[in-house]
This record gives sequence, C-alpha cells and structure tokens, in this order.
Amino acid sequence: MGASAGLLAAPMLARAQGTPVKIGLVAVLTGPQAALGTQLRDGFQQALRHLDNRLGGRPVEVVLIDDELRPEVAVTKVRAAIERDRVDFVIGVVFSNILAAVMRPVTEANTFLISTNAGPSTFAGRGCNPFFFTTSYNNDQVHSVMGQAAQDSNYRRVFVMTPNYQAGRDAVAGFKSRFRGEVVDEVFVPLNQLDFSAELAKIAAARPDAIFTFMPGGLGVNLVRQYRQAGLANIPFLSTFTVDEATLPAQGEAALGFYSAASWAPNMPIEANQRFVRDFEAQFSYVPATYAAQAYDGAMLVDSALKRTGGSTADKDALRAALRAADFQSVRGNFRFGANHYPVQDFWLCQVARRPDGKFQTETVRKVLENSTDPYAAECRMR
Repeated sequence: MGASAGLLAAPMLARAQGTPVKIGLVAVLTGPQAALGTQLRDGFQQALRHLDNRLGGRPVEVVLIDDELRPEVAVTKVRAAIERDRVDFVIGVVFSNILAAVMRPVTEANTFLISTNAGPSTFAGRGCNPFFFTTSYNNDQVHSVMGQAAQDSNYRRVFVMTPNYQAGRDAVAGFKSRFRGEVVDEVFVPLNQLDFSAELAKIAAARPDAIFTFMPGGLGVNLVRQYRQAGLANIPFLSTFTVDEATLPAQGEAALGFYSAASWAPNMPIEANQRFVRDFEAQFSYVPATYAAQAYDGAMLVDSALKRTGGSTADKDALRAALRAADFQSVRGNFRFGANHYPVQDFWLCQVARRPDGKFQTETVRKVLENSTDPYAAECRMR
C-alpha cells in the first residue's frame, strides 16, 4: 500500500508543480497612504523577480487587492479572493485595522495569512492563531526601541503623539514600556489628520526634552514639514514609521537628522540586503522602505516553506511547520519565529541622512535590542 500511495503521490506532486500558487496580495493603493502600499507591492514583486516568478518551484499568480484603507472593502475583496480566486495565501496588509478586519475571514477558511507590516498586539498573545504569521514585528516592539533610546539619552520629559487607532495605542504602550521619565502629554489624532498646528502649539508650550511620534504615510509627511516650519527642530524628533523611505522623498531636508527605530535599514551590510536594495532601486528608481523589505522577506518565507513541502499546500500542518522553520536569508540578518509566529530579531536606532547621490534614507546608528522577543509571546497558547 505504501508503494502504491507513493506512485499516486508522484503525479499529484508533478501537477502541483505546474499549477500556479495563488497569492492574494493586500496593500493600500488608494489615497494619501498609497505610498506605503506601493512599497509593499513592489517589495513583493522584487522578490518574485529574484525567484524567477516561482515560489517553491511553482509559477506564481498574484491577485492584487487594494484595501483602500477601508476595513469593509478589505473584507469584501479578501473574501472574493478566497472563495472565487481560491488563493493559497493572503499576504501583505499595511495597517492594523485592516488586518483586524480580515483575520477571521482568512484564518477561518484555513488559509495562511502572512502580514508583512501590520503587527498588532491583539494577535501576538492570547489571540495568536496557527494560520497567522508576520514578517514584520509586534507593534509595541519598534516603539519600545525608541522608549529605550529616549531613556539612554537621559530625556526626562517627552511629548507623545500618535493616531487614534490600535497601532497608535500600541505605539504609546510600547514607548512607555521602556521610558521611565515623564510623558508630559499624550495626544491622539484622527488617522486622516493633515494639519498639526494645534498640536505643534501644545508642543511649543510644553517645552519637552523630546517628542515621540508615530505618524505613518501622509500624516508623517505633513507633521515633519510643519514641525520644521514651526521652528521646533531644536526639540529632538524621535519617531517610528514617520521618517522612512516611503515618506522621505516628500519630506526631503525637513527630515534630516530626525530619528526612527526599525528592524531594518537600507544601509545594512548584509549580502541579501545589498542585493535587494541594489536591484530594487534599479527596477523602481526609488529607495525601498521597511514596507518593501518585509514584503520581500514574506515572499522568501513562502518560497522556503513550499520548497520544504515539495510545492504542496495541501497538508496544512506540514506547511505550517515549514513556515515556522523560516529557512531563508532575511534582508535584516537575524530572524526566526517565536512561539506566536512573530519574529525574534534585532532592532536599531536609525537617523535620516542624505546619500552622495542626493537621495534620502535612514541609516543605522546603533543596535538597541538584540534577538528581541515581543512581550506578548508568553501569553500565546498555540501548539
């Protein structure tokens, strides 16, 4: 029986190798945050170029899903990708509110969901899920890096400002988990706010030692410009996902010298990263951000898993074990999954610099956390 089962398996595997693996790639491609989704999409596509448009030896078919930064739209489109297009994986997602919306529809269909950016704490602890992985981080972690950096710099009074949604609240919690000084004010703004004049007046009046902010995409572009124009640049600007390669082309000199925290930067001297950055810039004519780097790693993760399963997606347990192994060269160096399927990795303090070619990028200043496990992993009961 074993021999005949093997004979049956061989043609099935051969058919699988010739059948495209279908990817539902979710990215915001509409509105002021579209630059972030474009980075994610292009990073994933760059990985496919490096892999000759194959994952685990199988050709690839990408179903591109513009979530429009609207949860109800994301759910409708993702359901269609699963039920009509029969995608094998749902990958991507920039914002945590979109991830929260699509989590149940994807995982309850026993489809693997791989976030390449959103990493809310809600799915890291008791809400962890055997069908969910992320190649990015737990939201709290990156922000805690800046809390530690503020602590290391002996700042005593810090003004905190983030958008009013899950990732914004995670940012505040992450920063405060390592900062022991006084938070002089804690301001939450709408996710679509573009005028920060009232908040900047508050900062000027508070005269803090530094500010900490998380303002992704268009929010960050406007805040940085207005911060510099308001003459506040003498107050150290500590941020996460506010000054990065997605926003720097629009921020330009206004962002020079401002700080960020990340698990990756374009200047990292890692062979896989140097190849990624070089070929990405040659293909797309702009500097990749973490959104692109993490999406690149997401494709490499799926490729490594499918190689372990011989290209098969049928055995979910085997595929999950192959994903957990994370047997690929990450662009950020150290990378492995914790028990909750969130990465264990290094984190860096970075600073905005101008390159010799005139382009702007973030560059590593120093490593702040090494082989960091997110603070919710111990609460995960997944087996």
